[in-house]
Amino acid sequence: MKTPYFLGTAAAALIAGGAQAADLTVFGPWLGPDEVQVQKVIDVFRAQSGLDVAYVGSDSFEQQIMIDAEAGSAPNVAAFPQPGLAAGLAARGFLTPLAAGTDDWVRENYAAGQSWVDLGTFADKDGNDQFYGFFYKADVKSLVWYVPENFEDAGYEVPTTMEELKALTDQIVADGGTPWCIGLGSGGATGWPATDWVEDMMLRTQPADVYDQWVSNEIAFDDPRVIAAIEEFGAFARKDDYVAGGANAVASTDFRDSPKGLFASPAQCYMHRQAAFIPAFFPEGTEVGVDADFFYFPAYESKDLGSPVLGAGTVWGITNDSPEAHQFIAFLQSVEAHHAWMEQKGFLTPHKGVDLDKFSDPTLRKMNDILLNATTFRFDASDLMHPGVGAGSFWTGMVDYTGGKSAADVAGEIQSSWDALK
Repeated sequence: MKTPYFLGTAAAALIAGGAQAADLTVFGPWLGPDEVQVQKVIDVFRAQSGLDVAYVGSDSFEQQIMIDAEAGSAPNVAAFPQPGLAAGLAARGFLTPLAAGTDDWVRENYAAGQSWVDLGTFADKDGNDQFYGFFYKADVKSLVWYVPENFEDAGYEVPTTMEELKALTDQIVADGGTPWCIGLGSGGATGWPATDWVEDMMLRTQPADVYDQWVSNEIAFDDPRVIAAIEEFGAFARKDDYVAGGANAVASTDFRDSPKGLFASPAQCYMHRQAAFIPAFFPEGTEVGVDADFFYFPAYESKDLGSPVLGAGTVWGITNDSPEAHQFIAFLQSVEAHHAWMEQKGFLTPHKGVDLDKFSDPTLRKMNDILLNATTFRFDASDLMHPGVGAGSFWTGMVDYTGGKSAADVAGEIQSSWDALK
């Protein structure tokens, strides 16, 4: 076996007790059942390559990868839950650019391929953009959940455009119902569900490059285009007749409780916009696809911005260069690597070449169709912004907005908080 490429804290579990050195070391955020899933993917690579691969996961990944990189003891490959962390390492010279042509492969083989290239392109320590990050395993947030039986009983059809969604919202109110359940409560993170609404609205009212400039604060948070996107959210959330419990209940309702109104009898609401994880908070025994279902949070037909999708994903980068590390990244491009996780659960992919019949769950396949039909994919903006904004003033500002403060005032205060960080 070759000499190990790292001996940092994250690797201690790999070499404890005199374990043999691995040809390739991989570090990621997955533990428990999730680690079992990623290990099955790595098993395919082991069988194909004949290499000894050691994976270790950590619930302190973000902190540990920085410690190991600074100590010169990083793993060969790291799986980052957020591209911002990877970008920070690239700027300090701790990431190795991916092999030439990898970005071209992504453009050709991923739906909305340029979006994934953009997300994996970071500035190096000299300020030059290079392709560092390969996205493998995605998540979708642009979803609206509903109870099919409720729609059927009321004679409602799933909307396919934002214009139709707004018309349906008005129709439900006219029929004496309440269209939406919305809850922003999340303890110390209260407000974050509203940031997802605003991000989706930015993608549906502005081109993707404007979204990117907003994320980086190249355009101010109180730019009229951003204020308009906040008000698009308010068109749903700040009208008493539109929201279960009235507009004043939005901020105080816990996001984990907010979908329960879908399942009340009679229904307290007909729709709930939330990411793919929300069925974990549905009533016990709810079968997705039967008792509850979802549709794509639609785009405006009139604005001609395609079918943008908001989401998240895991970006893999080389943190300690070796031929085996590049070999592993090349493996992640193969359909076999994607099939290995598709056959389990909790995995979506923008890879256009996969066999969709490999999905173990029809719900995941349906979500993946949304991902494959995306014309633009963008990462959750609040996760990319400075933490003082994205996990601070943006959250609290949305609470203030649903409480009655104007979008312009809220946006101005968020921008002031960003200016104070510079």
